[in-house]
Amino acid sequence: MPASTTVPTVADIEVPETLLKKRKQNEKAREERLAKASAAKKAGKAKRKIIFKRAESYVKEYLSKERDEIRLKRAARTSGDFYVPAQPKVLFVVRIRGINEIAPKPRKILQLLRLIQINSGVFVRVTKATQQMLRLVEPYVTYGEPNLKTVRELIYKRGYGKVNRQRVPLSNNSVIENTLGKYDILSVEDLVHEIVTVGPNFKQASNFLWPFKLSNPLHYVEGGDFGNREVNINQLVRQMN
Repeated sequence: MPASTTVPTVADIEVPETLLKKRKQNEKAREERLAKASAAKKAGKAKRKIIFKRAESYVKEYLSKERDEIRLKRAARTSGDFYVPAQPKVLFVVRIRGINEIAPKPRKILQLLRLIQINSGVFVRVTKATQQMLRLVEPYVTYGEPNLKTVRELIYKRGYGKVNRQRVPLSNNSVIENTLGKYDILSVEDLVHEIVTVGPNFKQASNFLWPFKLSNPLHYVEGGDFGNREVNINQLVRQMN
């Protein structure tokens, strides 16, 4: 006859039904988390590939445009003509004068342009309406045609996005994608391209960018050199960026 024992065997132990259910739920949740993580990793890899390919295509596009400009200038010089570049499609506008003694209409226009503070700057699409607005506030602003280098340096160095009315640094592409992804703008380079080329979603891209806060340039005189600087705006922005 076997010796009696108080230690229960495995068969004697019954796992409560609630504990079994909880184990199954935990296992299912774990599997779902792993599946989501795997899917997110694959999606992220595919997205990075798309962003990289787009960046490559943008570089080719910019180089092609630059070569065309050089070719047209040479052709004009050879034939004894003057090369007249195309009219700018985008302007960078900087506020250079304070808020005292401003008439109500110019004050309202500066608010519409989001130029609330001195040394703040915004990208503006060139239209008949914006040209009229700039004429009315010309004593308080300076502006001109930004080149690719200026646009890129501004966005990379001083770029902030407007997310839920908050000023958020463009620390990674997800900040841009979460707000502008529905317009197929997924990265900083997409944003730069949309501004430089004045793409179909320029308004959304420009409004997403918080007004740039620039520094005082060297030999700064408040209110000096207002109005249209044309391409010389790029030199001023370098000093202020």
